[in-house]
Amino acid sequence: MSTHSRTQFYCLLTVLLWLVCTPLHARLNIEIFGGGTERIPIAIVPFADENRLQQRVTDVVAADLQRSGLFRLIDPTGLSPYAPAEVVYSDWTNRGASALVIGRTILMPGGQVEIQFRLMDVAKQAQLTGLATVVPITQLRAAAHRIADIIYEALTGEVGVFSTRIAYVLKQGNKYALQIADSDGYNEHSIIEYTEPIISPTWSPDGSQIAYVSFENKKPVVYVQTIATRQRKAVANFAGSNSAPAWSPDGKTLAVVLSLHGGSQIYLINADGSGLRRLTRSSGIDTEPNFSPDGRHIIFTSDRGGSPQIYRIPVSATESTTAERLTFEGNYNVSPDFSHDGKSFAFIHRHQGRFTVAVQDIATRQVQILTNSQFDESPSFAPNGRMILHATEIGGRGILSAVSRDGQTRQHLSVQTGDIREPAWGPLLKQK
Repeated sequence: MSTHSRTQFYCLLTVLLWLVCTPLHARLNIEIFGGGTERIPIAIVPFADENRLQQRVTDVVAADLQRSGLFRLIDPTGLSPYAPAEVVYSDWTNRGASALVIGRTILMPGGQVEIQFRLMDVAKQAQLTGLATVVPITQLRAAAHRIADIIYEALTGEVGVFSTRIAYVLKQGNKYALQIADSDGYNEHSIIEYTEPIISPTWSPDGSQIAYVSFENKKPVVYVQTIATRQRKAVANFAGSNSAPAWSPDGKTLAVVLSLHGGSQIYLINADGSGLRRLTRSSGIDTEPNFSPDGRHIIFTSDRGGSPQIYRIPVSATESTTAERLTFEGNYNVSPDFSHDGKSFAFIHRHQGRFTVAVQDIATRQVQILTNSQFDESPSFAPNGRMILHATEIGGRGILSAVSRDGQTRQHLSVQTGDIREPAWGPLLKQK
């Protein structure tokens, strides 16, 4: 059996070969490979008094920035400024730092912590940005991710995604769990667990809900679950198979794949399960829909031309037998996911017998292969378009990986136990 049969193109096959028998709780361990040649040298001085806390804020900030592949950490050992007046800029120039992070933590009554930080430009000897905030001691990691996002945006001009979340399916023993974690893999928890397969999780645009497919009733049914309350509803439970949900950018509509009238075809349905409308009609299998960021088009996988390729169709189209073919390189291209700007899409491309993550520019049709793994699947763009989360296989076990948009930085986000599949990177969350 082909290992890559787990891709959503044949969504029912994704439930096979998950054979690891271990507990249902695991921590993601991050390994980083490579990194861009032009990395920003930054020094992060441990914040004053953070050793009194169970979680060191600067450790999380440093790990976030390093994982991006855009920063080179400068050792601050022997220097400990906590305020701008204490900074001797020549010390940091001599160490090769162009940016400096300093700050302090203050333990307050009622389990609260005040965090102050400043980002200093070493060359200009001036503050670039900073933050003073009070958070519950249980939210130190979240505060650190926010600080890393602020630093990232100030130094790169791009929005940071360290405060976002990821979802994935964890298979251990005879149990399947749909798990949510911070972008660095911490604070993982299951929102649903079953002894029957769970596949195809996808985030709502506001990050409050997840749609997924559950086999708990011995057939694939699409559910929408509210994360905060864990309340859920079956929104596609028609005769035959119900699979591959995808949210529209406004969160009002889902594209789903149904075999209601025979072969698997793409339908549109309101997020509450009403208003079913058929979108595609072909003699092949049409599956894995994904909305463009402007909501005007859907890209999807189809074998209507004889081999699995990626096509595009307007959402406004009435039931259609035609679609624009987008991929022409090779005879196996599946699992498309639009970039945040709608100018390209990630997908799985078979190249020299390997199933790799690739990106294609829509205007030029230029394809760039980003990984050299044997079996990659389920690519999912970060909301800033900088990284692509995906599943891969090492030693017969599914793990999470991420690759930068340019292919220069790769990460393995492996768990100590279990088999991980079907990753989905959540949206940017609005700061309260």
